Amino acid sequence: MRCILLYCTLCLLAFFSCKSSNQVDLIVYNAQIYTVDSAFSIAEAFAVKDGKFVDIGSGADIRSQYMANEEIDAQQKSIYPGFYDAHAHFFMLAELLDQVDLAGSKSFEEVIARMKIYRSKYPDKKWLIGGGWDQNLWVDKKFPTKEFLDKAFPDIPVYLARIDYHAAVVNSKALEIAGLTHPVPIEGGIVGGTSTVPNGLLIDNAMDLVSKFIPIANEETSLKILKTAEDSLLSVGLTSIVDAGLPKSQLDLLQKFYKTNQLRIRNYAMIAANKENINHYLQAGPYRTDHLTISSFKILADGALGSRGACLLEHYHDAPTKGFLLHSPAEFDTVIRQLANSPFQANTHAIGDSTNRIILDTYGKYLPTHQDKRWRIEHAQIIAPSDFPKFKKFHIIPSVQPTHATSDMYWAIDRLGNERMKGAYAYKELLQQYGKLALGSDFPVEHFNPMFGFHAAVARVDAKGYPQGGFQMENAITREEALKGMTIWAAYSCFQEKNRGSIEKNKDADFIILEKDIMKIPNDQLRAVQTLRTVIGGKTVFKR
Repeated sequence: MRCILLYCTLCLLAFFSCKSSNQVDLIVYNAQIYTVDSAFSIAEAFAVKDGKFVDIGSGADIRSQYMANEEIDAQQKSIYPGFYDAHAHFFMLAELLDQVDLAGSKSFEEVIARMKIYRSKYPDKKWLIGGGWDQNLWVDKKFPTKEFLDKAFPDIPVYLARIDYHAAVVNSKALEIAGLTHPVPIEGGIVGGTSTVPNGLLIDNAMDLVSKFIPIANEETSLKILKTAEDSLLSVGLTSIVDAGLPKSQLDLLQKFYKTNQLRIRNYAMIAANKENINHYLQAGPYRTDHLTISSFKILADGALGSRGACLLEHYHDAPTKGFLLHSPAEFDTVIRQLANSPFQANTHAIGDSTNRIILDTYGKYLPTHQDKRWRIEHAQIIAPSDFPKFKKFHIIPSVQPTHATSDMYWAIDRLGNERMKGAYAYKELLQQYGKLALGSDFPVEHFNPMFGFHAAVARVDAKGYPQGGFQMENAITREEALKGMTIWAAYSCFQEKNRGSIEKNKDADFIILEKDIMKIPNDQLRAVQTLRTVIGGKTVFKR
């Protein structure tokens, strides 16, 4: 009898042990799963435990081998790794929620009208702040100045950033608060106006002369608007973002909010590369958690093409200027040398062909061939033909934003002329050189929906389907390449490809379910595809 009891006990223990070892938190089955692994394989099901993928395979195998607390029948919908925006501005998007959205305004008169509506709704505001205007959408295409603002708002300071956030127009009240009564020379910027009277237009570094006087949101407000912005990002399938260039004050807030689990989206936050930040963080060292990483610097090298602040090798096609650098080449050399001797990654905003050449050559000077630094050039927008091979030679990652091509195509040729356009927005050429592209949106400069960027990358047309046949189609990329660019390659550009970016065993269970298969549907349907579910670390953070 004792032997029988012992045998039964051992059987029960074995049964429960087996059941426990095969117990998982979640099974997803009956799906078309694009794993984005090295073979770009497609699976039917996967199991998740403790926030990680533990197995991927057929529905029959996964459901027979594991018992789950929750099961999701995907009903043959397509599943992808969570989308990763490799260049974005989380705080800027959040701040825009508390400002006037001027995107798409057809004239400066419309800008004024939107500002008046906003002021009537919020009469207690101490400053009127807005962003998103683009003079290239207006009939006369002229930069705005303070005159109309002064007439409409004589008694309250106004600060309106251009769509690229590399220029702003302010009124006389704002100039008065800043003590900017006459134009002053400033390295890497322009204070518009005559030699004696500023006209309210500020470009690049000149913007700081006024923006530093704008009241900063308190911690409670910052969290509120960040959470609202986060909800929008999760609703379109974004599970990870790169927050491209933050001051220490905002980085401190992010650390606090993530420590208390107030934010859910994964954030690779770049440090704004000024002297104070470099000194502080090189001493403090990198900061890494599951959701927040601070281990890289963002260097601003020039301005934007739309405001003619991008630094070109030759004059602009439509103006007698070459643009300008935001700092001297010697200063860039000093910063990059410091980062070369540190554990931090270097990421440099470079738009113009002159800027890209300077940064490529400076990177090449300090990049050791035997180390995996993964330094990036953000935008890599206009490249001289002889400079493309340097991405391969020096192992530099191109971090690009496909919707910039389809937004700028209407007027970029005016700035550059036909010949230089051949090296502009050249994503296929950059991909062939380096072998990978990190794809982002640069939101809120462009819309945060990653499907807009996917569409722009593969079809090279805008929301209206313009131009017929696509813009410079020789630089379109395939759907597989675009999907990799917003998943595994984006993760690689942040040293995170072992943890996320694909659906594989032991990786973070970040995935999304879309209503349609973006690898198969016609191009003209891509932008409208909706996210049905977004999951981070095995937990649903959005469900439609």
